[in-house]
Amino acid sequence: MLDRTWLLFGGPYGNLQATEALLTEARSLGIPAERMLCTGDLAAYCGDPVETIDLIRDAGIPVVMGNCDEQLAAGADDCGCGFDPESSCARLSADWYAYSNSVVRADQREWLATLPKRIDLEIGGRSLAAIHGSARAINEFIFAGTPGSTKQDSLDALGCDGVVGGHCGLPFTEQVGNRLWHNPGVIGMPANDGTARVWFSLVTPTENGVWIDHRALGYDHEAAQAAMRRAGLPPCYREALVTGLWPSLDVLPQGERAMTGFAIPQTRFAWPAGKTSPLFNAA
Repeated sequence: MLDRTWLLFGGPYGNLQATEALLTEARSLGIPAERMLCTGDLAAYCGDPVETIDLIRDAGIPVVMGNCDEQLAAGADDCGCGFDPESSCARLSADWYAYSNSVVRADQREWLATLPKRIDLEIGGRSLAAIHGSARAINEFIFAGTPGSTKQDSLDALGCDGVVGGHCGLPFTEQVGNRLWHNPGVIGMPANDGTARVWFSLVTPTENGVWIDHRALGYDHEAAQAAMRRAGLPPCYREALVTGLWPSLDVLPQGERAMTGFAIPQTRFAWPAGKTSPLFNAA
């Protein structure tokens, strides 16, 4: 089935080492670049934005425009993440965004400006719209704890069977009626679960529907830390690469905050037509 499997991921965030590890994993699985998809934000918290953008672009991986990509393309003054202006997230973002904005090349900005805000996939007869935030806004946070009605509104607006979303930084899959909201997580930063692992997903059509596997990925996070140190970035997100804990929880709904430090299990979600199926632990 791997010859029909898609590998989905979000948020490389300038983490070159994690991006290299993901491409190595894709090669080991026999998944070519044309069956990979990134939900955006190529450069953000980490220390190698230029090299990470080049790696993704040169690999030929389809990329949905994220808010950081949009802002860097425009040479804007901030990341456009949608943080509350008075929040810790907004304050902490100033340093990493300023660094990325100071080093990204003109040709990279031109390429980022060409990225689509939606990519449509068909997997196992299902139509999936890959976006960064929501149908309403590129920087809207959609978490597992976001009301189902909000997800339903985006699904209706997009006119698809399922969404592949990004932006929130946490992996989850939720069936909304007979439709789906799937976030593969990000590879540039741990998932606030107390481990250094990062996340991607495999989406595989089967005779009985679609399987979605949430996969954790280990990589050389110490080298990623060193790159952030060389870039002169503050220690908060550099430490998060090892502790697996975010320095600010401002954006998280209550349920996600309560799960801080609890290791996320690798899971498989079965999406059969017209049926609801729970998550279960993958072997």
